[in-house]
Amino acid sequence: MIVLEQVTVAMGQFALRDISLTIPAGGYGVLMGRTGCGKTTLLESILGLRTIQAGRIVLGDRDVTRLNPALRGIGYVPQDGALFSRMTVAKQLGFALTIRGVPAATIRKRVDELADWLGITHLLERYPQGLSGGERQRVALGRALSFLPRVLCLDEPLSALDSETRSQMCDLLADIRRRTGVTTLHVTHNLDEAERLADPLFRLADGKVRTVG
Repeated sequence: MIVLEQVTVAMGQFALRDISLTIPAGGYGVLMGRTGCGKTTLLESILGLRTIQAGRIVLGDRDVTRLNPALRGIGYVPQDGALFSRMTVAKQLGFALTIRGVPAATIRKRVDELADWLGITHLLERYPQGLSGGERQRVALGRALSFLPRVLCLDEPLSALDSETRSQMCDLLADIRRRTGVTTLHVTHNLDEAERLADPLFRLADGKVRTVG
């Protein structure tokens, strides 16, 4: 579950005030809005990358409003995937587990499992350079899901993809929801993505969030 209760976050002259929304456990929330309306700002507040001035953020059964980002249990895929240029795909998939001190044998098993599920087993020894946009996003998703997060946040993850690859990734994201039950917030300005994935759908405009589906 993701709950925002009357959240206010301000940056200079820009502010979002009294924002409230709820995504039930296992839900796939999609947040739409025009460029510059504050979608990423709101997402970064949930992640703990921006300090909120008022309100409360609850993930699952925990109030994480003042919690360090690393302790919030969120898997995150930024718009460009943010892959590490000097790590193989296998190392990328295992990174979150490595920094958590998980045994190497367990990491190898999880990496193989993710790679098989995401259809990237043949890429495990490759580096990010030369991967297609869809391949990069599959790797980024695998890295975000590796440690079994309770919450997944996606910041326009399909925006740089062609229409055919975007459609394939929408199918993959729907499959991820079915397999994992992870509560997801997906930020986009693409109506097709929203119509295929959203449950529920929110729109951010004029500094306010409303539920539209």
